Amino acid sequence: MEVTSAVHSVRYLNLQTRFSQLERLNNNGPLFISTKTTKQNNSLLHPNQLSRKNNSDYGLNYGSHSKSFITNSTSSATTSAETSGSLSEVEKIKQKCLKWKWKDQYSINYFVSSDSDSSQLNHPPLLLVHGFGASIPHWRRNIKTLSQSYTVYAIDLLGFGLSDKPPGFSYTMETWAELILDFLDEVVKKPTVLIGNSVGSLACVIAAASGNIQPDSNQTLVKGIVLLNCSGGMNNKAIVDDWRIKLLLPLLWLIDFLLNQKGIASAIFERVKQRENLRNILSSVYGNKESVDDELVEIIREPANSEGALDAFVSIVTGPPGPNPVQLVPKISLPILLLWGDEDPFTPIDGPVGKYFSSLPSQQENVKLFLLEGVGHCPHDDRPELVHEKLLPWLATVSNS
Repeated sequence: MEVTSAVHSVRYLNLQTRFSQLERLNNNGPLFISTKTTKQNNSLLHPNQLSRKNNSDYGLNYGSHSKSFITNSTSSATTSAETSGSLSEVEKIKQKCLKWKWKDQYSINYFVSSDSDSSQLNHPPLLLVHGFGASIPHWRRNIKTLSQSYTVYAIDLLGFGLSDKPPGFSYTMETWAELILDFLDEVVKKPTVLIGNSVGSLACVIAAASGNIQPDSNQTLVKGIVLLNCSGGMNNKAIVDDWRIKLLLPLLWLIDFLLNQKGIASAIFERVKQRENLRNILSSVYGNKESVDDELVEIIREPANSEGALDAFVSIVTGPPGPNPVQLVPKISLPILLLWGDEDPFTPIDGPVGKYFSSLPSQQENVKLFLLEGVGHCPHDDRPELVHEKLLPWLATVSNS
């Protein structure tokens, strides 16, 4: 599972001896404990045809109660070709982002791009869903390649990036899944392939398992799912089948207690988001250390400085882990591609979650799994060429099905 460590931040509070078992804070997971033993080691899903009335099983209610609309775009439309050509991929992505009003109250940041007429090619649109602490620019090394043949959407989940971070909001996996379904229904309006990393993968799983029928239509909302090192829950409290997590449960409870103290939580958060600490954290979860550049550090750091970021951090770390993917996957029947970095310290392939996902291809014909050598928790940014090598042929088969 995703792991983060309060080692750096807790040193600030003189509690390092109590937290010596924790690893560094991961940009994709809130204060999670690693299930890795010695060597770092390092599925799934597809939407089944569930009726909307069954969505209540997962606490979701999409479509009918969420009036949403697109409010505006950035100034990118007026950017000249010459100016655009001098920008980094991250800046180009930021300039093309739009705002969508979810449920008439929450501003959601999203991106859409296409360099080809994917509708004529009969290619489904893609929706990219980031992991914990990340945002749309974390797909900086994928969007350009994917948009050559597909319409690519990416979204900042509520509480992340440039999307709203409402005060006092209780974040759950089910909320993010509902957001994804509403976005597909109201903005994309076509059967879509979901591509998620970490907790973003799990949100895609929940969305697919809970509602694959578009309201008032026979069209499905989800056409397939790609999981990049999927997490087992919103936090480590979901990993109950790992003896290492069981041993550390008292420590997890202590972390929850400390983070619910406003002053302590603020001190930890301020410590964590310092540039050097973020760089160390990211280096611990990336296999390819060259991918951990200044741009990546800023991708994680900038949203962490926005209003409401601390509250979102605390809510996610201390909140309920959410539905278990082991219980959801049997409800999904569409094509599933699992891409798993074999050096992931947070969801190691030999941990409970990794073992389950790696067993799926032998149990379900719709599941394909590829282990990516020398890759960590965020394969799409760590070694994007390896991800594209497996992803593009799979997408072609889904498009033709």
